Amino acid sequence: IKKVIKFNPEEIILLPLYPQLSATTSGSSINEWINLCKKENYYVKTKIICCYPTEDYFISAHVFLLNKALEKEVNTNFKVIFSAHGLPETKIKKGDPYQWQVEQTVKKILLKNRRKNLDYVLSYQSKVGFLKWIGPSTEKEIVKSSRLKKSIIIVPVAFVSEHSETLVELDLEYKNLALKNGCISYTRVPAVGTNKIFI
Repeated sequence: IKKVIKFNPEEIILLPLYPQLSATTSGSSINEWINLCKKENYYVKTKIICCYPTEDYFISAHVFLLNKALEKEVNTNFKVIFSAHGLPETKIKKGDPYQWQVEQTVKKILLKNRRKNLDYVLSYQSKVGFLKWIGPSTEKEIVKSSRLKKSIIIVPVAFVSEHSETLVELDLEYKNLALKNGCISYTRVPAVGTNKIFI
């Protein structure tokens, strides 16, 4: 915040790199910023973009990247796994909109995609701790499809940028899991990142 104050902007736009809103991610980050501003007695015009789960260009970028992967897929027996970061079920039951917004993202991608009747599933990754998390689990879906000798195309729908959960968890750990269980081929669709459609 000291760097922002020194920069002296006329306006601040808070843009989360989480497309879907959760109190545990963008919600807590936005609240932290607001609390820091109060603590520093810093007030400037601020716009908050809370979420954009069905924003046209976000969806179009996903469709473009997914179709590129589908065009390269030679095996007709494949499963598209839309993977999002998971949350404990208790958070959702308390009214967190995250899971519903993730479902809306996938629904829009499928509606806009030119390929119909895709064999797909929406699943959740990165479970930690002993609480029950929302599901199905990405790991379990990977094992299930791999044992059926399917190719897997995995799409990270809850992240804008590449980071440890795409570059390590999806690209290394889950790929190894897939290949160990008989997966024919494993393709991970990139995050939208700086794709021109999204930007």
